[in-house]
This record gives sequence, C-alpha cells and structure tokens, in this order.
Amino acid sequence: MNEEFHELPRLDRAHVWHPYTPHSAVEAGLPVIVAGEGPWLVDSEGRRWLDAIASWWSCALGHRHPEVIAAIEAQLGRLDHSILGHLTHPAAVRLAESLARHSLDGRVHVLFASDGASAVEAAIKIALQYHAQRGQARRRWWVGLDGAYHGDTLAAVGLGFLEQFHRPFQHMCPPAIRLPVPRELDEVESYIRMAEQRLAIHRGEVAGIIVEPMCQGAAGMRIYPAEYLAALFRWSREEGCLFVADEIATGFGRTGRWWAFEHAGIAPDILCAGKALSAGTLPISATIVRDEIYESFSDYPEDHTFYHGHTFAGNPLAAAAGVAAIQVYERERLPERAAALGNTVQELLRPLRNHPAVRSVRGLGLIAAVELYSAEAARAVRQRLWSERILVRPLGPVVYLMPPLNIEDTLLQWAVERLRAAILDLSVHGAARSPSQS
Repeated sequence: MNEEFHELPRLDRAHVWHPYTPHSAVEAGLPVIVAGEGPWLVDSEGRRWLDAIASWWSCALGHRHPEVIAAIEAQLGRLDHSILGHLTHPAAVRLAESLARHSLDGRVHVLFASDGASAVEAAIKIALQYHAQRGQARRRWWVGLDGAYHGDTLAAVGLGFLEQFHRPFQHMCPPAIRLPVPRELDEVESYIRMAEQRLAIHRGEVAGIIVEPMCQGAAGMRIYPAEYLAALFRWSREEGCLFVADEIATGFGRTGRWWAFEHAGIAPDILCAGKALSAGTLPISATIVRDEIYESFSDYPEDHTFYHGHTFAGNPLAAAAGVAAIQVYERERLPERAAALGNTVQELLRPLRNHPAVRSVRGLGLIAAVELYSAEAARAVRQRLWSERILVRPLGPVVYLMPPLNIEDTLLQWAVERLRAAILDLSVHGAARSPSQS
C-alpha cells in the first residue's frame, strides 16, 4: 500500500460508520478508493475497479467527466455558496431552466435540496399543504407501492417501508396505503382491480400517490408494466390527488427515456430528481412542481408561503455541475444510447433465462438484473466479480448492473460476459438452487 494511505484502514475501522455495511465487513477491511476516472475506480493498491453500479446509480457519466469538473472549477472561481432564501444566483437559475426544458411542458418551479430523500420529503409536505390551503385538510393519506423505497428519512420511510431496513422505525412513520405491483403485462388488469378496491376505502382522503416509475430499485430492480403506471395516474386524476414520480434513480436517461414515467405517456404533478443530476459529483436534488401547484403557495391575500428549505439548497457548485451534466446528456443523446445498449445487454443475458440458478432476467434501458434463487448465490456471484475487480452490490438474491450511460460498448459487453460466466459457474460450485428447492 502507498505509504500515504497506510494508516487509513485502521482509522477507517476506528471512526467511519459505513452505510448499509455490516460490522463484519468493516472489520475484514474495505478497499480504499483513492481515485476515479471514467468508469473506473482506483484503490490504494493501484488496482482498477469497474464501477458497474455507477456508485449507487449516480455517476451516470463515470467519474471526473472533464466538462462537469471544468464547470465546478469555473464556478469555484466565482462563488462557492450562497443561500437561496431572498437571494438567487446564476447556477441555480440555469439549472432550474435546464430541468424545466425536460419537465412537464416547462411550466414548473424547482425546489432544490441536497439528496433524494429530502426531495421526496419536500414533495410530501407540498402536497399536504396544497390540499390544506384549498380546504381539503382531510386529504392526509398517501398511496405507495409494495416494496417501494423513497429514502431513509422518516416520512419517506413511511411511504416506502422495507421490513429489513425500517422495522425499528415503523411506529414513527406515517401510515400509507400500499398497492401490489404486477410483474407481467397479463397480470395488470387483476392488479388494477385489487388497487381500486383498496383505494375505494379512502375516497376523498388521499393527498398523493408516489411511485418509482417503471423500476423499483431497492426492491431488486423490479420492472413493472407501463400500463399499471398509467392506470394509477388515471386514478389520481379521478380522485383529485397529486401524482408524484420519484425519479431519483431512474431520471436522466437511465431507462432509455429522459424520465421513466414517459414510458407510460403520463405527466406527474411533482417530479423528484437527484443522483445523476450532478453526474454524481456533488450532492444535489430537485423537487419539480407544476406551476398551478406552485401558484397556490402565494402570500396574497393569505400567507401560504412554503416555509421549508435546506442550507445547501441549490449550492452553486452542485448546480453548475448539474447544468454541465444535462448538457452532456443532451448532446450525446444518452437516453437513446441507454435504450439501444439495454437491448444488447438483454440479448447477452438471454442464455441465463433457463439456468437452474436463475429465477428471472429483466432490464430496462441500462438497468440489467438477474434474480437468483437465493441471496447466498448472489453473494457468491458478488465475490466472484469482486475478485475480477467489478464492483456490484446485490440486492438480496438480485445481482444487477447500472453502469455509466457513456460506458464503452466493448467494456459493457465484457462486464456482462463476466456476470454471465459467474452465474453459469454457480451450478459447478453447488451454489445454484432449483425452483423446487426455493
């Protein structure tokens, strides 16, 4: 190990609390990442790792994209930070305008925060206040999907409760109506009927429906039919509640469209964006709200101001990174590229569909997931890929790839082939489970 980094593993074990990481993994020692370039991370031993999950789905242009870095450096030479309360600055204005070009016919206002959960929290509060100031305070219920994940703050946890993560906090979380999610197109009609039965109980009481459009990320990259998403949106129109699209993970081309909700031909009332908004360089998120909702928060004749904000909302450095990232997504037509590459990836994974270790193979754009019959098998695949310096983090029994959108075709093909080989070898090592054993 480079002498400069010699003490880091000991200090890490002594002082750093790692998210979603068991103590045993920390005690065993974690790779020390010291550099990044394009799709690669470099550790303190000089080894290169392919970042096949875009560092929690955020580094959609890889690491240290030159245009994004140049924008940050230029902004740092002018202004590092300024609050947006009673002030504004060029980077925030330009980023809001860039988001408006791609959002809900451009008639929107953008509220900035630092992370996806905060964007969701703002959406929840906006919807509740919106109904209250229109004389509909009884609209307090929220509708979410089974297996949803919207962040780890308490209101977001209530809308996307995952038993494994959130059990100790259940008593502090607002209750939500949770709807089952179909996997296949031929299930949609029956699932719509089930949803309508649950929703009928709360007619006139629902503030909003919140969904991860098309793909439920933390639930294991569950892809569901666009027809179901469209049906939920139609119900929100009939009910008079707001429809919130949580595109923290799926926005900016990841699913082959600029926003995943476009697959269903709908237009939500509130849109939450983050992660790839700055191409993973700096923390920033956005709650994008239709103008007709924004205008109801006027302070005349009564004060309906939305008294909500974050210290680093619209930070100039992060906002400048966002403007530059969006320019790259646009110029390089990365949503279209993700759609094309996604088709290629699914063809490469097709031989796994009948493998005894595999429950299903699925994908949308540059999201590719293989669900195995056990978490044990997924851990074996992870260990194999880590030994080849391919960074993946399975979700239970699901091994997935979410690489940068601008990854080279040949490198992506190599990563998929290594994933395929690791799964095909499972049966040789006895890690596979047949359907009858599951």
